[in-house]
Amino acid sequence: MKDYLPQATGRWRYLTVWLVFVVVSTVLVARAFELHVLNKKFLQTQGDARSLRTLPLTAHRGMITDRHGEPLAVSTPVDSVWANPAQFDPNKKQLQELAKLLETTPRAIQELIAARADKEFVYLKRHDTPETAQRVSALQIPGVSLLREYRRYYPDGEVFAHVIGMTNVDDNGQEGIELSYDSWLRGTNGAQTVMKDRLGQIIKDVDIKKQPRPGKDLVLSLDRRLQYLAYRELKSAVLANKAKSGSAVILDVDSGEVLAMVNQPALNPNNRDDYSSARSRNRAVTDLFEPGSTVKPFTIVAALESGQFKPNTVIDTEPGYYQVGRLTVRDVHDYGRLDLGGIIQKSSNVGASKLSLAIPPQLLLQVHQRVGFGVSTGSGFPGEVAGEMVAARYTHPIERATLSYGYGLSVTTLQLARAYSILAADGVRRPVSFLLQPTAVAGEAVLDKKITQQVRYMMESVVAEGGTAIKASIPGYLVAGKTGTVKKLGPEGYSDDKYVAVFAGMAPAQQPRLVMAIAIHEPSGKAYYGGQVAAPVFARVMAGALRLLDVPPDEIPKGKAQLAYLAERP
Repeated sequence: MKDYLPQATGRWRYLTVWLVFVVVSTVLVARAFELHVLNKKFLQTQGDARSLRTLPLTAHRGMITDRHGEPLAVSTPVDSVWANPAQFDPNKKQLQELAKLLETTPRAIQELIAARADKEFVYLKRHDTPETAQRVSALQIPGVSLLREYRRYYPDGEVFAHVIGMTNVDDNGQEGIELSYDSWLRGTNGAQTVMKDRLGQIIKDVDIKKQPRPGKDLVLSLDRRLQYLAYRELKSAVLANKAKSGSAVILDVDSGEVLAMVNQPALNPNNRDDYSSARSRNRAVTDLFEPGSTVKPFTIVAALESGQFKPNTVIDTEPGYYQVGRLTVRDVHDYGRLDLGGIIQKSSNVGASKLSLAIPPQLLLQVHQRVGFGVSTGSGFPGEVAGEMVAARYTHPIERATLSYGYGLSVTTLQLARAYSILAADGVRRPVSFLLQPTAVAGEAVLDKKITQQVRYMMESVVAEGGTAIKASIPGYLVAGKTGTVKKLGPEGYSDDKYVAVFAGMAPAQQPRLVMAIAIHEPSGKAYYGGQVAAPVFARVMAGALRLLDVPPDEIPKGKAQLAYLAERP
């Protein structure tokens, strides 16, 4: 009996252990079957939800280039720092290091995370430098990751700032060409699936759900060489004459392309801290001014169109002033008897007024409308204004007289350049374009060809000895142009000490290739006349531009050959 009990006890122990083993094994097998067979799909989904994430793949914006392929705006890759608030769990030291790298405070980061606690994605800093992004990644803070994005960079800085414009932090166009062609330049973002570890760090790229589609490149009509040249000379003139602002535009006569457009003051679009509305607007298309005597060539066009006058018709401007109702029209000097070319050369307000009052009342207005005053150029540039020219204003003699020498209407620098391009193109009006035109642009004839040629010839005398713009002359080239010195209109009427100095011209004069208009606002130095302030800018820029474009000289040397040449002119 005593021997039997120990054997029975041992057997029961063995059976108990075996039974427990069988039960446990059965449970484990059943659990494994449940996990790997019955609930496999559910558990994989739940696991992926905790480790797989879908992140955007940012598409870069299209590049903007000048007409020769020189980059004017490019997108460079950068990293942005972001966090998942549910996983964000740095220790004190990590938080302090992160705040230091992001140039903020630990408290600011904590408040941002707390305010977005219900989100899965919060930017901590956009567009960080590569060095800083790498140091942030090295901290291995749970819930903090990097996202590859693109930032717009403008290689030429302030030189092209007003035309190219800029983008915002999300790389969407905000001003200038960047805004007007935003849909063309902007890419379409993609998406990718990544695997993350428990710290929220990306450990594996799983697949691409949607391929990013980059934006399309854009080729502008601008010539980088001419833009730099115009910018340098305009800035120099604004500083030298202590002016408030200035703008200049160069157009290609045959295509209507904008080859250069510059403004002062300027800003650097790569430095957003430098931004202000006053410095960022493109004054060449937004700022209006009365063009003054630069419209006198169109007064001559209207007079010739009327059939009442010939180029050699003489107008008596003596004694240097002319009473029109309550208005006294004055010239700088008593020029006596002048033909139509003399009226342009001496810039006679009296002569222009007498012509305007002698022709049908609506004729001068119609000429102005045909050359684009009072309407937008149609360039498509954001913020471009149409100018002011209300037909009802020009029914009385006083308004007709002042219109003849450029008061009572307002234009932009681009509008003035476009009007002169019509004179340069033998009366053909072409669309203004900021895009490269691969083929010739036909345009529409709006002025008589012979009349425009006659007026261009008269305008050559403005730049010759005895004219108002001798400083616009260019050695080796014949230049046709016209000055304007305009009193600025203020709350109490026209100012006696605030002016706009204007010059518009073309070269070579008989077969013009380029047209340029310059307006410099409120020069406060000793000089303020258009021939003193704006004309030299034209000469320096146009001389360089003609050489860069290999335009051959056309000026005939003085002597018998020149006299014979002039005798054959219109």
